[in-house]
Amino acid sequence: MNKGIVPKQCSEVLWEIPTDFRSDMRVPARIFATAEMMQDIKSDRSIEQLVNVTTLPGIRKMAVAMPDIHEGYGFPIGAVAVTKWPDGAISPGGIGYDINCGVRMLKSDVALDDAKPYLDMLASELSRAVPSGTGRGGRIALDTASMDKVLSEGMDWAVLEGYCEHGDQENIESRGKLENARPDAVSQHARKRGVDQLGTMGSGNHFVEVDYVDRIFDADIARSFGLYEGQIVVLIHCGSRGLGHQVATDYIRIMLANLPKHAIILPDRELACAPFSSSEGREYFDGMAAAANFAWVNRQIIAWEIRNEWVKIFGKDARLTTLYDVAHNIAKIEEHEIDGGKQQVIVHRKGATRAFGPGHPEIVEHYRATGQPVMIPGSMGTASYVMAGGSKSMAESFGSCCHGAGRTMSRHAAKKEIGGRELLANLRYQGIIVKAGKVSDLSEEAPFAYKDVHNVVDVVERAGLANKVASLKPLVVVKG
Repeated sequence: MNKGIVPKQCSEVLWEIPTDFRSDMRVPARIFATAEMMQDIKSDRSIEQLVNVTTLPGIRKMAVAMPDIHEGYGFPIGAVAVTKWPDGAISPGGIGYDINCGVRMLKSDVALDDAKPYLDMLASELSRAVPSGTGRGGRIALDTASMDKVLSEGMDWAVLEGYCEHGDQENIESRGKLENARPDAVSQHARKRGVDQLGTMGSGNHFVEVDYVDRIFDADIARSFGLYEGQIVVLIHCGSRGLGHQVATDYIRIMLANLPKHAIILPDRELACAPFSSSEGREYFDGMAAAANFAWVNRQIIAWEIRNEWVKIFGKDARLTTLYDVAHNIAKIEEHEIDGGKQQVIVHRKGATRAFGPGHPEIVEHYRATGQPVMIPGSMGTASYVMAGGSKSMAESFGSCCHGAGRTMSRHAAKKEIGGRELLANLRYQGIIVKAGKVSDLSEEAPFAYKDVHNVVDVVERAGLANKVASLKPLVVVKG
């Protein structure tokens, strides 16, 4: 519980905890939320965790939380923080265990009415084609040389191996490849965990979802994104699987052991970190980049599997093209304005999506005028959103916005509220077909366990971090 912390309201959707709240704070903490949301946010340790983040060595300007904030490991989920490059801290807790968990959106040329007769078949075939569940392997088993190439080359490997179509790579954040990735920074244990996991989604909140475009909010941007009402689209949400989890585990252990060497004192050991310029800091950054590359390839292989099933159902001319692919658990070196000048910083995004606004040079050219596409999944019974990076995101949130609805209830608590089969029947009554590897665990992801995604997205838009383009409604959900 966030006892004794009373954030100061700066606007209808922005709150601040100033540095005089606690003597070890180096920068203020800021939270984007409404007054009503703040009451829910105060129910767990997330604000306390955000305050703890402000104590990291080398942190600059502020620590930021999105309206989907909730308690996590070290950093709260839904947080962004930047540290000075090259000597500021890098913290695995600021990226998370599921390195480069992210979302890809595929657009189809199939309309809702044309898809309805095939939804049950689509649900069955997609659940068969995309393996799900803890530790579940896929069709591809990587030998040592292939694993090295996936880790170092990311999407370049997928292109050479024939898993891509035109437009895939250019519509992925960083083109699906972080150049600093080093395979030798990934342990043998991590490699072993990932050897057969390309093309698999895992468990928990990961999914493959078939949606339709329910509403257009900005006709011009929607047109430039190739979206229209009634259009069938596909969302893929997953990350680096066991490989990424092991990379995080390995380096958290190393950094904890080396805290005394760097004279780092933390209010919470879960914030384990190291100077970016230290050997363990650089090795973690390079290993994290390799895991991020693995995750982009994972989502690419899933897209490839979905496309294979798509043409079987809708015909050989049916197409699924990539709108965009965003990471929401990652660290990057970026340039941001701090203290009146441009500085290179180490950006930690944990449960936060890059949302660069119009004109940013890192956005692929055909989206530069509108701002970067951002996908915000809700819950399997509500809605999701497509947004475009906003004009205020660079100044207000280091070019970031929320990544989803955000949990309000633990998985254990959700399971006590409803059984998996009852939830399955409820969703079917609403017209949503769900396939789950383990029905008994389905209730962990019940819609009532999440915040209202409409409210979360409204806050982000009102703050100028991103603009609503379209809302999506679910038809088919495949879960782990």
